Amino acid sequence: MTKPLDIAIVGGGIVGLATADAIRRTRADLSLTVLEKEPEVAAHQTGRNSGVIHAGLYYAPGSLKARLCTEGSARLFRYCAERGIATTRTGKIVVAMSRDQLPALDELERRGRANGVAMERIGPDGIAEREPRAGGIEALHVPATGAVDFGDVARALAADLARAGHEIRTGFEVREARRTPTRTRLVGPPGNIEARVVVNCAGLHVDRAMRLLGHDPRLRVLPFRGEYWSLSGAAADRVHGHIYPAPDPRLPHLGAHFTRNVAGRVELGPNAVWAWGREAYGRFSGRVPDALEALSYRGFRRRAS
Repeated sequence: MTKPLDIAIVGGGIVGLATADAIRRTRADLSLTVLEKEPEVAAHQTGRNSGVIHAGLYYAPGSLKARLCTEGSARLFRYCAERGIATTRTGKIVVAMSRDQLPALDELERRGRANGVAMERIGPDGIAEREPRAGGIEALHVPATGAVDFGDVARALAADLARAGHEIRTGFEVREARRTPTRTRLVGPPGNIEARVVVNCAGLHVDRAMRLLGHDPRLRVLPFRGEYWSLSGAAADRVHGHIYPAPDPRLPHLGAHFTRNVAGRVELGPNAVWAWGREAYGRFSGRVPDALEALSYRGFRRRAS
């Protein structure tokens, strides 16, 4: 009988690849393989985001999110410098347009300083100096905010793993899992893989992968798509870095904002809209089984009511 792998990681996005990288750095004696259903890594969420590297401004001091963001930002910039991956540090301003937004800006400043984020409170002159086309009564300037193409980061991690002797198996879609007390056999179109431990980093399909592995999270991924508008050349030249509004505590998101990505494009958004499939990235794309599954899920009905 073939000796099983020590670890199989399902999902070749940045979460799966970073998990594999952390394992190979700490336990070089373990054999591991990353399984990705697409022909290449970073084909979904990893390669389809704004690319902003946040400094750690928003999260509650002392929380795991705050630590991961502040430490992760510094480590990400170092890794990109070592691997020659392009990044920017154009900075960010978070703008209060009226006096009733100042308490939210105060709280954001308190959190950021408690998290060790370097920042400066600025007035209208400071706003105009950094973003001449922006207006507001006060703002926080966070110089450490930057951007990267996370697809580039994922491909660099995959290359590191390959150099260390680990396999990235693209085109391997896990369709079945057969478990024994000592190993799990993952069955896909290219064949089978056996591993002592399986790590689920399946992104958009993480709940489905859990069920294949014998666990029912009683949750479903609901497909929403973030829409952004790209600014034309003349308009894009008016935005130097990242411009965010003071957060509205009644809303679960940061508000519509301008971001300048690592390629120099400026986008405005996002607007969250319902998608008719988990991988429905186009306005008119979708997949009927995904849509029916989501619409029949009680969590969707609660969300819609």
